[in-house]
Amino acid sequence: MGCILKQGGGLYSRMRVGAVLLAAGQGSRMGNQPKALLNFQGVPLINRHLIALSGAGVDEVIVVTGFYHDRVEQLVEKFPVQIIRNLTPENGQPSSVRLGIEAIGNKYDAVIMMLCDQPLINAEDIINLIAAFKKRLVGEVLIPMVQGQRGNPIIFSSVVIEQMLADDKNMYCRKFIDQNPELVRYFETTNDHFMVDIDTLEDIENFNQKTGWSLKLPEEILPSDMLNNQSEDVAHQTTAEPAYMALRRKLSTH
Repeated sequence: MGCILKQGGGLYSRMRVGAVLLAAGQGSRMGNQPKALLNFQGVPLINRHLIALSGAGVDEVIVVTGFYHDRVEQLVEKFPVQIIRNLTPENGQPSSVRLGIEAIGNKYDAVIMMLCDQPLINAEDIINLIAAFKKRLVGEVLIPMVQGQRGNPIIFSSVVIEQMLADDKNMYCRKFIDQNPELVRYFETTNDHFMVDIDTLEDIENFNQKTGWSLKLPEEILPSDMLNNQSEDVAHQTTAEPAYMALRRKLSTH
């Protein structure tokens, strides 16, 4: 799944990149709805993110589930990723971040920490973020910055991951950033994909009005049936083709 990145007129050497995709939240501000399963243009957000990470050449993805794990994992297991279940998701996002870091370890040059509720993030956005990380002159953490506001996803170097793993169990990404601001660098961009996230029902309504697209609450059907139905619609699909590859091809045409 790896790639050589080209941006800004130059070639950059191969960099091994891992990713942690956080999908353990309760969605309490959305009336206890699984944000990972929000349906965007007919496809759950969790699927879109996994396809984007794959298309960006990420070598390994860890998906952390928690609340709604039974529904989320039925979709995720269709992809070649590792699933880590947070048994105490009520402890908040830091507990899921820590589990993801421990699972992916320090074997990669960079690790992307990605949220499941950003509908506009695509493979090109991730490629550009990785390229900016590669071009940085100093720093061990890269954060997208849009009009003076921090965005997501964030990239951490192997140095940071190793340091966090060496610290106590209470060390996680946000805490490390707050304690080590001198290691943080910003990817200045006008791309608002890095800023758009969905937390409330009002956010869904505003997103649909602004973009003209369709973002909906999760369908009340089995996630496995949802994925199968999406895959069957893909032209020229063969029975030997994995469902996630069929869906990836479908999304590439949109």
